[in-house]
Amino acid sequence: MKIAVIGATGLVGQVILDVLEERHFPCEELIPVASERSIGHSVEFQGDRYLVINIEDALKEEPDIALFSCGSALSKEYAPKFAKRGCTVVDNSSAWRTSPDHKLIVPEINAHELKKEDLIIANPNCSTIQMVMALKPLHDAFTVKRVVVSTYQSITGSGMKALRQMENERKGEKAEMAYPYQIDQNCLPHCDVFLENDYTKEEMKLVNETQKILDPNIRVTATAVRVPVMGGHSESLNIEFEKEPDITQVRKLLKDSPGVTLQDNPDVNNYPMPIMAMGKDDVFVGRIRKDESQPNTINMWVVSDNLRKGAATNAVQIAEYLYKNKLIKDSYAS
Repeated sequence: MKIAVIGATGLVGQVILDVLEERHFPCEELIPVASERSIGHSVEFQGDRYLVINIEDALKEEPDIALFSCGSALSKEYAPKFAKRGCTVVDNSSAWRTSPDHKLIVPEINAHELKKEDLIIANPNCSTIQMVMALKPLHDAFTVKRVVVSTYQSITGSGMKALRQMENERKGEKAEMAYPYQIDQNCLPHCDVFLENDYTKEEMKLVNETQKILDPNIRVTATAVRVPVMGGHSESLNIEFEKEPDITQVRKLLKDSPGVTLQDNPDVNNYPMPIMAMGKDDVFVGRIRKDESQPNTINMWVVSDNLRKGAATNAVQIAEYLYKNKLIKDSYAS
């Protein structure tokens, strides 16, 4: 079983390697791929060291699964080339998410839609994954009509350059700027680029991806904010339903939902926080309460490590589903 990790030296790529190892994914040969400046370096995996190669050389190796975390431009160019050789691509960029010909998968929600012909599979945006994980059991029970979401997103969602910017600012040193402004001791209502409608691309991902994964009838409006946090993304959700939700039932549904951890006891200050979600795979939900301003509506707070369930873990879970359900090359899907 050959596994290629495209972008193996980046923040998400490094976590993909960790998750593959932690979950004992059946990888007999690792093919780590990175940009030219990383060629010749090595990465550690399962006690061995593997030399980083370029993407053209990885293509010649004909891996069984390729986990892409390298940006949409490279994915658009190379994912079809890997797929043409029979390799199943799980792509973490935005390249294929809105394509009607490619599936957008959160395994706990819609992995059952996957078929052997799906050779390029889109991994949703990190902020979308944690939101739909929290919404899914409630949508099934009460039917979500509308979601108002405000995000508080970790700098790690912007990659190494953003991490270095904040670290340098905290040391009082001049930083290479990942953002147009200082991020330390600041909040930027600016995630990704602004679009013609004055929403950012990140905000519209929450709209479009939620509708594709859960239900095209769910209305979503979003404000995405970058905050000087490393542990994960946080989201404030205001959710309007078709039916009146019972708060006790809401808590039980979330508690029983795979991949979700309920942390909701304000009497003892028990609620989700990114510092506690860091390094964990679950989506944490708390601060559940009725919206007293209108009927059939609740508020809640959702937190998840954006590098794990928001990216790496979700991608590896997709690969696991493909392997277990014999949706990759016949000779390996035993």
